[in-house]
Amino acid sequence: MRVIAGRFRRRVLKPVPGMHVRPTPDRLRETLFSILMPRIQGSIFLDAYAGTASVGIEALSRGAKQVILIERRAEALGVIRENLQNLRIGQDEATVLRGAAVTALAGLRCDIAFLDPPYELTNEYSEAMNALGATGCKLAIAQHHSKLALDESYGSFRKTRVVKQGDNSLSFFEPA
Repeated sequence: MRVIAGRFRRRVLKPVPGMHVRPTPDRLRETLFSILMPRIQGSIFLDAYAGTASVGIEALSRGAKQVILIERRAEALGVIRENLQNLRIGQDEATVLRGAAVTALAGLRCDIAFLDPPYELTNEYSEAMNALGATGCKLAIAQHHSKLALDESYGSFRKTRVVKQGDNSLSFFEPA
């Protein structure tokens, strides 16, 4: 796994061992950030269910001002911290929070949020989207299995776009 473009381009990221973390494929990340390019510069980017932090690190690499990484698994948190240290990303650019994403979202402020919960936890999408509604988030993106159709709206968020790529889809939500 590597950073695709920007400041950390071609840098290799350490993966989380085992099958509990499903990293966002390079091609899907490339598609995501091609879409986000006009909005990423200077933003506060939230990577919930961060895993290896590949999406959050890609956001920083492409110009986000700050990234917030939420992860509950200790093993993944260790990998996140190691990846940040290897790239010399400091606390002024990256905040790492341990805990359940839905709980950690309370009181956070972000411009763009990326949600990629484990596919078997389908209720996490609605709970996280509803929690994001109170943060002032301007854009929420949910990665999910292509066979799962997310709702058209969650609280104040309305679906504006879906991009399918093989088994993965990205659903984009903006405040109504």
